[in-house]
Amino acid sequence: MMRVTVAERLGLSVLIGRRAFRSLLGQVNAHPLIRWRFGSAKTDRIVIAPQDLRTSDATRASEIYAGRFAFAGKVVVCDRRSPFEVTPPSDEWAVTLLSFSWLRHLRAADSAITRANARSLIDEWINLQGGWHALGWRSDILSRRILCWLSHAPFILQDADTRFYRRFIRNLSRQVRYLRRALKESRDGATRLQAMMALTCASLCIQGQSGQLRGSARRLAEELRRQILPDGGHISRNPGTLIELLADLLPLRQLFAARQLQPPQSVNNAIDRMMPMLRFFRHGDGNFAQFNGMGPTPVDLLATVLAYDDARGAPVANAPHSGYQRIDAGDTALIMDSGRPPPVALSQEAHAGCLSFELSWRHSRVVVNCGLPAVNKENWRQVARATAAHSTVTFNDTSSCRFLETGSFRKLLFGVPIVAGPHRVSVERGVEDGQWLHASHDGYAPDFGVIHRRALRLAADGRRLDGEDSFRPAAGEALPARAADEYAIRFHLHPAVKASRLSDGHGVILLLPDKELWTFNTFGDPVELEESVFLASADGPRRAVQIVIYGKAREKPAVRWCLYHSPPAAHGTRAKRTEEPELPL
Repeated sequence: MMRVTVAERLGLSVLIGRRAFRSLLGQVNAHPLIRWRFGSAKTDRIVIAPQDLRTSDATRASEIYAGRFAFAGKVVVCDRRSPFEVTPPSDEWAVTLLSFSWLRHLRAADSAITRANARSLIDEWINLQGGWHALGWRSDILSRRILCWLSHAPFILQDADTRFYRRFIRNLSRQVRYLRRALKESRDGATRLQAMMALTCASLCIQGQSGQLRGSARRLAEELRRQILPDGGHISRNPGTLIELLADLLPLRQLFAARQLQPPQSVNNAIDRMMPMLRFFRHGDGNFAQFNGMGPTPVDLLATVLAYDDARGAPVANAPHSGYQRIDAGDTALIMDSGRPPPVALSQEAHAGCLSFELSWRHSRVVVNCGLPAVNKENWRQVARATAAHSTVTFNDTSSCRFLETGSFRKLLFGVPIVAGPHRVSVERGVEDGQWLHASHDGYAPDFGVIHRRALRLAADGRRLDGEDSFRPAAGEALPARAADEYAIRFHLHPAVKASRLSDGHGVILLLPDKELWTFNTFGDPVELEESVFLASADGPRRAVQIVIYGKAREKPAVRWCLYHSPPAAHGTRAKRTEEPELPL
């Protein structure tokens, strides 16, 4: 079990205490006597609506009209009941329903029937949950619902009678006022940032909220400066967060322009920094690398967001603040996690994947991490977060980070945070016979007294990757005599890659979807092909395989391997085995 330092225990205690206090405040805000004040404001009016950049599907409007609600992999047929009365089949289904993000599908159909259907469903929600609902008024759902109601207000309110118009605006204003009061109790990270964007949008769109614009814009600017790192990554280190934030931040900037107001400079600065990072995490097939909570890439939304990128430049190679490295050579792209875990309060979705990497060739991903599925995330989350689900080294079948598994604190801390992990992660890069990366982390030092070092070198033409994983003592000249020293070096393969183990047991042939061949070679160390699972597929988890090298650090403290493109061999000849390289260590 990984040890936790005194400072880490103290920080965790402070976080738990702060969350307990904020939870108590949230319960006070939920009291009927307090909630009553949010409904006493006079009716306002909407003067402008933000754009919704998310893709819509008009064919789903007929399903919703028929009472068939298919969200998050679950289908509920209401049978003339309100969807807000049925028992949700999953939390993810309920979140989608209560956020009203499905309004965009009704708007895409844009008919009198779909407008009436939207008003009817909103009316039902106001009747059943408009006063209060434990889940429906949670800050993340509330923020998304406010943005959806504002974005689709022209569609919803077209042909609406005066009674519905007043009821809609009154309840919307009430939600905005409650969110403003409950902002401090919201979950830190992207959830709080999205709440601030929702409040700023409301201040721009609702006439009666305009007096709050200066304060909302100021808080948003401060939070953007805190959460968006200098290299453009998000403080949570989740690549997917960038897409979701930009999908709301870009329409917000347009709102300022439409109201003939200058947006806060921090908004423009954040967008300018985040755009290149979108290209940083992209493989040749357009999908994001699977790090720290990233799931299936919303390719359509990503393409829409990237259309706003005026520079359209090449991705940066070094993202030291976010903790990632990238090498592009020829048709090959390599992306590596070279960072420490995020702060405890933001680590509920972070993974123990330090020094893991992904490799793609043209439009094919070759080496990947397992990622996270689009639905049923809670069933897979802890499996996906473990080091073994990443293309890196596991030592003694242990993750390089420790997760707080105590059930009594999970709800209070919004999940399972990382409470211990690598403290010192060093990175060097250079150019010598290609581009090379040297990195190390001390995640296994407290328990096993070992430092994991990884050296990678990608050839200038991108057709060969040489690597070495080594294990050095954290202190002294030798590993601790009594500590276990078994390691497993894992290379998870994309499910579209077919792998065949060579007869000598020291290599693997990889057949890519484009019929190109790559060869994995260990220069004498035995390799195993084992089952794996790729969770981040758009159509759900898929079976895959992984290459694994087992060993003991005292017997063999360094393992060299290479992955190279194999040109087609002439008929009747065998491909020539590659020679062991000399890496610039």
